[in-house]
Amino acid sequence: MPASDVNIASFLSEMFDQAPTFMALLQGPEHRFQLANPSYLELVDGRNVIGKTVAEALPEADAQGFVRILDEVYQSGKAYTASGARFAIQGQPEGPISERFLDFVYQPLIGPQGGVTGIFVQGSDTTERSLAERRLSESTALYKGLFDAIDEGFCIIEFFDGPHGPDSDYIHIEANAAYARHAGIPNVVGQKLREMVGAEADSWVERYGAVLRTGTPIRFQQELVATGRFLELAAIRIEPASKRQVAVLFQDITARRQAELALAKLNETLEQIVAERTQKLLAAEEALRHSQKMEAIGQLTGGVAHDFNNLLQVISGNLQLLAKDVAGNEKAERRIANAMTGVARGSKLASQLLAFGRRQPLEPKVVNLGRLVRGMDDMFSRTLGEGIEIETVVGGGLWNSLIDPTQVENALLNLAINARDAMNGSGKLTIDLANAHLDDSYAARHSDVVAGQYVMLAVSDTGSGMSADVLAKAFDPFFSTKPEGKGSGLGLSMVYGFVKQSGGHVKIYSELDHGTTVKLYLPRSFQKEAIETAVDNSPIAGGTETILVVEDDEQVRGTVIELLTDLGYRVLRAGDATSALHVVESGVGIDLLFTDVVMPGQLKSPELARIARERLPHLAVLFTSGYTENSIVHGGRLDAGVELLSKPYTREALARKIRLVLATQKARSPRKAEQVLTEDHGSGPAAQKPVTVLIVEDDALIRMNTCDILEDAGFSIIEAGSAEEAMPILQHHSVDVLVTDVKLPGASGIELVRMARARNSSLCVVFATGDTSEIDVNGEVVVSKPYSPSAIVNAIARARSS
Repeated sequence: MPASDVNIASFLSEMFDQAPTFMALLQGPEHRFQLANPSYLELVDGRNVIGKTVAEALPEADAQGFVRILDEVYQSGKAYTASGARFAIQGQPEGPISERFLDFVYQPLIGPQGGVTGIFVQGSDTTERSLAERRLSESTALYKGLFDAIDEGFCIIEFFDGPHGPDSDYIHIEANAAYARHAGIPNVVGQKLREMVGAEADSWVERYGAVLRTGTPIRFQQELVATGRFLELAAIRIEPASKRQVAVLFQDITARRQAELALAKLNETLEQIVAERTQKLLAAEEALRHSQKMEAIGQLTGGVAHDFNNLLQVISGNLQLLAKDVAGNEKAERRIANAMTGVARGSKLASQLLAFGRRQPLEPKVVNLGRLVRGMDDMFSRTLGEGIEIETVVGGGLWNSLIDPTQVENALLNLAINARDAMNGSGKLTIDLANAHLDDSYAARHSDVVAGQYVMLAVSDTGSGMSADVLAKAFDPFFSTKPEGKGSGLGLSMVYGFVKQSGGHVKIYSELDHGTTVKLYLPRSFQKEAIETAVDNSPIAGGTETILVVEDDEQVRGTVIELLTDLGYRVLRAGDATSALHVVESGVGIDLLFTDVVMPGQLKSPELARIARERLPHLAVLFTSGYTENSIVHGGRLDAGVELLSKPYTREALARKIRLVLATQKARSPRKAEQVLTEDHGSGPAAQKPVTVLIVEDDALIRMNTCDILEDAGFSIIEAGSAEEAMPILQHHSVDVLVTDVKLPGASGIELVRMARARNSSLCVVFATGDTSEIDVNGEVVVSKPYSPSAIVNAIARARSS
């Protein structure tokens, strides 16, 4: 070999070994290492690669796809170049993995025959540069993210020399999204200050120019006149100062500034505010006194009505019995008729007292008030006379209302009569019905109003109107502007009490010589209108059944016994609930329990009824009272399934009510449980086995009623008054169906079901409730209170078949 060739070979060898870039020579399609310089060996942590294939020497390279690329280069004869390629290498078995970034080229070597004989690998380790670039990218992204995400307005401004001198203007070179929100100026990047705000630019240049010159940060408040915003700002210089840049952070404090100005204004009128608040406090105290007065009068009227109605019942009952004895004596019959008219007037007075005191037992139904009012046209015409022009206006799409229709008619008639009197029998009466919404603002101004949707019933007249003093007392009981003997002063009081007891609102608008408008806001119902039941006008009839009369007033008891005996019934008597229970437990046959609600002694009438029906499952129950307290009335409404005959009552009303209650009791189970089970689950011994139902209901009377319905339907019944009572029963008894109310004392019905199903996932459940808002009605069987016997029986059938 010539010396020159030796020198070149030596030079190339030294260059190969000392090159800062890594180099290697791979031979053959297996990519076997022939040469590798120190830089390459350092890259692979000093591994002995010579004579080995790449896959053998560097298995991680194979796993990361480098061998596949070598194959493509060898087969195609085309070079492959990579920039910033990631290469993860594990220096020692089980050791840490080292991450490298490489720039390299795979150069195919072409042999004399034109084919690829090997691949020359050359490249450099760019890990430090790549990591630095990554850190810079992450830092930039972080800065950008914070810059854009920050809630305050943020911008960077750069000063330049303008027509007004050095650093006399600046341009916005960056701004975040919140800039426009706080400053009210969109697309600010690239805008020059003086072009943006004109004459007010000097004050901004002066402030930020001082920061640029001194490097001292500032914080200040200033109005941005161009947009009417008041801003709180902070500014710092961006180093080095030669960049002529200032960073500004700010927020819109316009609302706070306005509040401060408003507060300052309020402070100036503090005496006025104190006076207004004092007046409000006095008004609130007066409202409280009025509320306490109404409550006290309500309690008084309840007690008075009870005793008064008992007296009326004695008088009424004896007059009706006496009527038979004097039949044919025209003079005596007329006197008895006059006396009965007095009884009716007394009964109406007691009813008005109870209505005012919000203690009358309401029987609300879903009613379309437009249809109800239209049905009263003839009554209005007869009552008001020909001198009164009547106009009824019913708004389109009128909602239904949940209300006692009889009480609505009474209230409307009272208002119409008041209007007639105010017009001296001549004028125009307008009845207007429309949908209405009382919003939160209105409710805030009227402490007794719940915001929501109502049906508005307004009665307007063209009468004399009321002065402010009279208007303030309009709802007070026994207050009247009519001459003595012309009015009880309870008409408007009754209307007010009935509407408030029904969850509604009353408002009067009146002006002297300009008439009066009374607006009743009655609660909206989303249910369908209830089907009206035809009035029973058939001749009265008695019967031969046995009735147990429970009445503590001896005279009332004697009268009602005579009335019932006269109607053909066999009558048993008791002076209190305890004595009545002894009669029940004596084993004598009883068809109907007729009991006063308010009774002396520890055993109350509802509990007597419950125990009696446990002893006599087919027993019918009818309550009577002149004042129901809260024993069978809750929320102003009769409890589900309760039958009540209010005192005083006529012989006809007593006769019809007893026949109705006895007939209802006989028809209480239109479909026996055995039929339900046979139809839904087939026949055979398993189908005939009584289904065990656990009833969980905290109201004793409702629970008793439901137990009776289901026992009559053939179910085996277990009862509990709370979830806490029910859980031990579920643990120790085989229960097929759980029927539970949602609102219970202690744990709710929903919590009870959750605990019960944790023990028995296949337990059938029926929710019997008046409030379905907390129940997933798509996934549970629900029967709404009040429910019929068939409804609860069918609900159980659905639960068992689902």
